[in-house]
Amino acid sequence: MDLPCPEWVRYVEQKWTELKPEGTERFCCLTDIDAIFNYGLSLIRPEDLNVFSRISEKYSVQKSPERASEFRQQGNLSFKVRDYTTAALYYSKGVCHADKNTEELSLCYANRSAALFYHGLYKECLEDIRRSLEAGYPSHLQDKLRARQTACLSQLKKPEIFNQPTTNNQTPPSQKSRNTRSCIPPGVSVYFSPEKGRHILATENKTAGEVVLEDEAFCCVLIPGNKLNTVTNKGGKTFNTEDRYCHHCLSQSLSFVPCPNCSYVRYCGESCQKDAWQHWHQWECHIGADLLAIGVLGHLALRVALKAGQNEVKKVKKSTSEEDHVTCSSYKSDLPVKLSLGDPCGEISDCYHGNSYMGIYSLLPHVAQHSPSSRFLLVITMAMLYRRLQGGPPPDMWASCENKGVSGTWEPEMSMLGATALRHMMQLWCNAQAVTAVMVKEESGMAVQSSSEIRIATAIFPVLSLLNHSCSPNTNISFTTGFQTDPLNQFVCSEGHVDHPKTSCSGVTVTVRASKDLTPGQEILHCYGPHCSRMEVKERQRLLLEQYYFHCNCQACQSDLSEGSQKATENAAPGLKCVKCGKPLWSHMDGYKCSWPSCGHQITSADVQNKLKGLQCLLDKAFHLIEQHRLDEALKILKSASSEANSILTEIHPLQGELADATARVYATTGEWSLAASNLKRSIVAIQAQFGEDSIELGRQLFKLAQLHFNGGDCGAALSVIPRAHKLLSLHCGPHCEELQELCEMERCLQGLL
Repeated sequence: MDLPCPEWVRYVEQKWTELKPEGTERFCCLTDIDAIFNYGLSLIRPEDLNVFSRISEKYSVQKSPERASEFRQQGNLSFKVRDYTTAALYYSKGVCHADKNTEELSLCYANRSAALFYHGLYKECLEDIRRSLEAGYPSHLQDKLRARQTACLSQLKKPEIFNQPTTNNQTPPSQKSRNTRSCIPPGVSVYFSPEKGRHILATENKTAGEVVLEDEAFCCVLIPGNKLNTVTNKGGKTFNTEDRYCHHCLSQSLSFVPCPNCSYVRYCGESCQKDAWQHWHQWECHIGADLLAIGVLGHLALRVALKAGQNEVKKVKKSTSEEDHVTCSSYKSDLPVKLSLGDPCGEISDCYHGNSYMGIYSLLPHVAQHSPSSRFLLVITMAMLYRRLQGGPPPDMWASCENKGVSGTWEPEMSMLGATALRHMMQLWCNAQAVTAVMVKEESGMAVQSSSEIRIATAIFPVLSLLNHSCSPNTNISFTTGFQTDPLNQFVCSEGHVDHPKTSCSGVTVTVRASKDLTPGQEILHCYGPHCSRMEVKERQRLLLEQYYFHCNCQACQSDLSEGSQKATENAAPGLKCVKCGKPLWSHMDGYKCSWPSCGHQITSADVQNKLKGLQCLLDKAFHLIEQHRLDEALKILKSASSEANSILTEIHPLQGELADATARVYATTGEWSLAASNLKRSIVAIQAQFGEDSIELGRQLFKLAQLHFNGGDCGAALSVIPRAHKLLSLHCGPHCEELQELCEMERCLQGLL
């Protein structure tokens, strides 16, 4: 949950405490969002604007020729050691910080073209050469640039090069036609019941791994890796999400096109740049620092309102005020009522609106559930953002929709923009969806892929938001980013980019797959975050109640809270064992006691936590040494930590898995494949115990194990692991994920050797 920066939160909290009793009482009584926003707007004072300006200055997005030059020099250093990916990313940062039509900009483009050339991205290289020349590349240096241009054209004439796509890694088209706008496919339907509200049921049998539905994000906002403009780390290879992903369609690229006016926003191509400018960035650009200060949720809420426009919002508000319709909530029966797209009803929160703006607006804002102080923070933040937005021209889709007033002026009724954004900010508290991607660590000399799942953006999906929660869901989700010129093609994130025709779509699609076999009438359930494999039941229920305002009663919670499970939860201490006899420990009063009666050894919770903290410190130190390629020192620490861990932890404890995984990483780096594989197998035992035998986490560990066996030349072992890894990756990521493609290549290669 990305809320405003701490400084602004503290300031608004102080403003709340200083509010007079009558003001507090009046605010607490307001339930209409328009009234809440207008009241908050009336509380904004000049001193509030000054404080917010001082805070947002720390998140500057101004162009800086000096920083552009620094990034170009860092790119040159990486280029000299043939680290072309890092070089291209540094040159891109230089491109974003350089002023338009300057020599510095032309130099950054020209240098990046060289990095792209050595990456084999010849089309992108030609584009950068063109941009460099247009920006005024010095005439006395153009011979080298022209020679590179000729070399690119020569490479592109080769058939095997010419037919390659511009992206480095591309997902093949689906075997059957797909249209992401048809979000509810055959076999599932939207229903309503007083108990569950709107929800989705399977109406046909669905097998595990089968696509249940797809939904396109109405809007998304990239999550900044580091909001403050701090200097990169000593290693010089720290690049955040804003450095790697297009700020419009979220595709990865090495050849970004910058916003001409700010240093933060960048795009995978001119089409994304123009599309974003048309729909929102021309109004967001001058308040870029403010948007970083208020956080992703506020930014996304504003973007949804900007995209919708005044006419659409008025139409939706009008439809909600009409009361001559039959409402789904007026049904007396407790049985679910099937909803069809466009069914007439008065309560929009009871109807199905597809992936239209109505589908977003109809989501519950939960006004009453937000605490008064939390509601005050949201309204003052959005009121402040509205005031700052008024420093520029009014958005076209909100300007004098009925041709009243002078064009280019902010009419009083435009406060509806702020109120609408406030509504969306309240909705996003419960309905925002993290968009994730697999980040592969770029380390020289690593023969085995090291990857982790990261959040790259926050989005709002109209149909996905209708899925109810379960702590043990029967679905999993994956994301597709980037635009497609062919609607049947789905491209995953890649190091290149695909330009796209002008469109108002977000370029981000979520695919929901069944993780278990589903039968007709079974509800399709999604995990909102707290999962039974990662969190104890009491902690899950606390978090769900705090953020989503409901008490979870899913099957996993019922099972965990049953009398037998409750007793086990009270007594068990998973993963801990007695240092004297090696038997499992059980919870006992304020500590732990050996489960073997004849032993009776006891240890306090504080002692256990201190031991775990010590092991974690050793693991962190080993990771730091690995990053510095001091492998012998790292291995020595890991062996010591593992020896200590073996005395107090069972093989299923998560820390045992992390230690074994890190040790496997060291051995893989030094080419000791057998030792790496044996340690990774130990890690897999802990991963399976923690996340389950059908988890994506287990699938990724098995993928790494297959790589180790493959690199070690153990054909039989690799072929024995690949089918299970293939099954899990297919189940969670679909048939076209990069890891799955690599598994298939490994399998073909190994079978050819037999």
